[in-house]
Amino acid sequence: MTTRDRLRPWLHAAVAVLGLFLPVDCVGCGRPDRALCAACRHALDAMPRRVRLVAGVRLDAAFEYTGLVRTMLLELKLRGRVDLARPLGARFGGLVRAALADAGPGAVLLRVPPSRQGARRRGFDPVVLLAARGGVRRSRAMSRVRAGGLVRRRAGVGAGAGAGVGAVRGGQKERSAVERVAATVGTLSVTGVAGRAVVVVDDVVTTGVTMAEAVRAVRAAGGRVVRCVAVASVDD
Repeated sequence: MTTRDRLRPWLHAAVAVLGLFLPVDCVGCGRPDRALCAACRHALDAMPRRVRLVAGVRLDAAFEYTGLVRTMLLELKLRGRVDLARPLGARFGGLVRAALADAGPGAVLLRVPPSRQGARRRGFDPVVLLAARGGVRRSRAMSRVRAGGLVRRRAGVGAGAGAGVGAVRGGQKERSAVERVAATVGTLSVTGVAGRAVVVVDDVVTTGVTMAEAVRAVRAAGGRVVRCVAVASVDD
């Protein structure tokens, strides 16, 4: 019998006791005492990855943005269910580390942060949290654009020796496709990437407009985006 097998009854007992004080139901099926029950976790693990192109760059998504994954991300982002970050972040972090390894030494990791309104409401950045749960933790300062000029912002996630992370901003909601493109082009800025390979990460990619703007911003700064990575992507 392994150590894990010996500890399992105690772990189940601890969870049961904790559930008396902090009741929680499975976000997938409603079963009590687990944020994500074993059956739903198995279903999540069985979901395929997604690959698409954004601005001519390969985007690797850990999941398709549908069903259980969509519910989990909305619970995380809208209701602060940070207990759901680990099962989502594990695969996401693996993809980020693989992308950085493929990019080579000195690759820069850039993230697309949430809107300022979302950041204030939640008090955390979902991309940073999900990456951290996947073992991607290092960070360094980059730049972003807002109305009125360039603002320095220290935040982030990172991974691996020599990998840096910066913040680029974007994201439009409740707009038509044409309005999203018009409102997004030129809104992102990046510094410190000239001549360097870059990996760009975000939580959810839908139309791809914001991610495409991030790619444009990197190229404008003299960098080369070698991979984009997301937690989930709408299957286009």
